[in-house]
Amino acid sequence: MNILAIESSCDDTAAAVVRDGREVLSSVVASQVFRHVEFGGVVPEIAGRMHCEAISRVVREAMEQSGIDLRGIDAIAVTAYPGLIGSLLVGVNFAKGLALTAGKPLIPVHHLRGHIAANYISHPDLQPPFLCLVVSGGHSHIVEVRGYTDMRIIGRTRDDAAGEAFDKTARTMGLPYPGGVHMDKLAEDGDPNAFTFPVPKVSGSPYDFSFSGLKTAVINTIHNMQQKGLEVPRADMAASVRQSVVNILTDRFLLAARDTGHTKLVLAGGVSANSLLRRRMNEICAEGGYELYYPALSLCGDNAAMIGAQGYYEFLNGTAADMSLNARAERSIEINA
Repeated sequence: MNILAIESSCDDTAAAVVRDGREVLSSVVASQVFRHVEFGGVVPEIAGRMHCEAISRVVREAMEQSGIDLRGIDAIAVTAYPGLIGSLLVGVNFAKGLALTAGKPLIPVHHLRGHIAANYISHPDLQPPFLCLVVSGGHSHIVEVRGYTDMRIIGRTRDDAAGEAFDKTARTMGLPYPGGVHMDKLAEDGDPNAFTFPVPKVSGSPYDFSFSGLKTAVINTIHNMQQKGLEVPRADMAASVRQSVVNILTDRFLLAARDTGHTKLVLAGGVSANSLLRRRMNEICAEGGYELYYPALSLCGDNAAMIGAQGYYEFLNGTAADMSLNARAERSIEINA
């Protein structure tokens, strides 16, 4: 089964053709980083306009690279939620128009389910059930994946996401956007014990995260040093922040794994590309006898291949939408369309 997938939830316009949820026939991503870098982050209005400019070309390129025309496409999958509403609407409306004119089924896909499904591409042998840590700029979840379309959140951030903590710290230090990537590289040359930051916990919710206090403590430390005329050792700061965030993520994730009895652990989302997170999880899982899976680096960021992978399983589950489909800025990963 060949699925044409479209992703436009934030600042990347992407399209892909995926066969049977596991084989990527083509994948095209048009990045907007060059435009948003001058603002230090994504400007929603600009993102929406650039999606409008790029989407036709990106979909056409994905079709051409796959060697399949619309007659060979069985369904069209699109990220419908969550994300920037203006960006989502571009992809959803394009997919609706294409599905209507081509007479193809339309499959709405949850963006975070797509990130999890990126692992099905990198690991063709991976099957649910498993426990997944989904970490990105906007989300930090621990998800029990009981089936391809049956998911339960057992831990989540109560405020900021892990990726936001990285991005805001990077911005305060003057690193270019996207900050998380640059921080990770800089941290490799720093002392992770140079600074000590608080470890927030959520009372009564041992699997939940809170990164707002940590982010504020980091920013205040940087500002205080600058006000005193002290030079901020950027590599040491990056290493210390990275270690603090990774410690929080791994501690909560492993606690959830022990309590739920899951031995198959999965990483997903943009922050799953973080080098320390991967190293730490590899060490922990090797010592504890857990199976560990994470996507190829090319599939950690937003892409349409992951949407096509999840779209396949949504289609098998009977998920389909009509022309009344609308984008939503927020929606729980637990809810089936």
